[in-house]
Amino acid sequence: MTEKRYDAIIIGAGIIGNCISYELARKGYKTLTVDKLSGSGFGSTAGSCAVIRLYYSTPEGVALAREGYYYWLDWPRYLKVDDPDGMAYYKNTGAMVFKSEVNGNLKNVKKSLKSLGVGYLDLTPEEMKQYLPNPDLSSFYPQKTMDEEGFGEPTGDSINGAVYLPESGYISDPKQSTHNVETAVRNRGGDFMFNAEVTDILKKDGRAAGVVLRDGTRIHAPVVINVAGPHSAIINRMAGVEEKMKIKTRALRVEVAHVPSPEGVDWEKDGVITSDSDTGVYTRPETGNHILIGSEEPKCDPLEYVDPDDYNPDFTDQAKTQIMREAMRIPDLPIPNKTQGIVDLYDLSDDWYPIYDKSDLPGFYLAIGTSGNQYKNAPVVGNFMSELIQYCESGNDHDKNPFQYDMKYINYRLNIGFFSRNREINKESSFSVIG
Repeated sequence: MTEKRYDAIIIGAGIIGNCISYELARKGYKTLTVDKLSGSGFGSTAGSCAVIRLYYSTPEGVALAREGYYYWLDWPRYLKVDDPDGMAYYKNTGAMVFKSEVNGNLKNVKKSLKSLGVGYLDLTPEEMKQYLPNPDLSSFYPQKTMDEEGFGEPTGDSINGAVYLPESGYISDPKQSTHNVETAVRNRGGDFMFNAEVTDILKKDGRAAGVVLRDGTRIHAPVVINVAGPHSAIINRMAGVEEKMKIKTRALRVEVAHVPSPEGVDWEKDGVITSDSDTGVYTRPETGNHILIGSEEPKCDPLEYVDPDDYNPDFTDQAKTQIMREAMRIPDLPIPNKTQGIVDLYDLSDDWYPIYDKSDLPGFYLAIGTSGNQYKNAPVVGNFMSELIQYCESGNDHDKNPFQYDMKYINYRLNIGFFSRNREINKESSFSVIG
């Protein structure tokens, strides 16, 4: 039986897992990143919309996103490598967030943006028209499913306006960005194992001691980090830590549709990100002059929790519903006969906020519940998780005295206890991908 030893094992080669590997490698750790799939970013990261946006309802959310924004702007210099397969890049589009009853007309969002000095424009409905192609700015709230009476019919003369943030956009290729980080990790001496499924967490003297793989390989390390995305709950059960956590995670099946832009509109070049909680969808420009359309999980839409190894990969009426909701706002939107896009999974916590934390098993750490809106924060998470691990491994009690993280680009100290596995459910959450 093969046995190997490392300083830290990272379970999951998505964007966050690889960024944690990179930051630990920079600190001198001999790292191993393991993933059951065949390459970096092949899991839920590949299905990410890779949106880089700064609007959140809490100062902590805005601070994390603002800090992450600068990493993406400085991507090649941050990684200090030139990936021979090409470097992902940030494309700025701006983002328009619609005011609605659902988000309290963005009162808390604007307050949080101001507290971090993030610039924005407060738009009237008339001013919004310059950002959208021939829009219908009627209100359609509350949202309905296609089989409900009144679906697609306006319920009010006008929405209440919007907030526009010019510093928003998306990353060209989320999978490629993850490979970029893998290249940087290897440049620092870190190792990767793909097609390597973890089947158990080793323990010794009351703490994590490594992993066991499907083929019987035992790999030893005093630090193990669960960054397994939609499989995070399964890994937590192997470690025996799930039952003691107040906040838990599970896999949620989601559908994202891609549709052509309206005729005569170059949405790939001129389009903006939109977050429209009045209709319950978000959009961003997509390659091929398409519009990407996702759900903001309005109350009428069912949440489909699934086994991450056994779920329906085909589109349902949910994707068509999202397309039709966007067509309410953009009446010229073409409705395709065949749905295109992505069916994938979120790794979802009970309150839709991530868990960045130690666990009740010493040496076993958590960066989970991250799918949907944490892609943008991956480089920052990598940095503070590496520091959190050093803090705890030096004998500090993060539960009693939470680690305080001083950000690199902005003057902000973030209490990492905000993301505790033992927090109370955050009632300020939108309980949706908006966070």
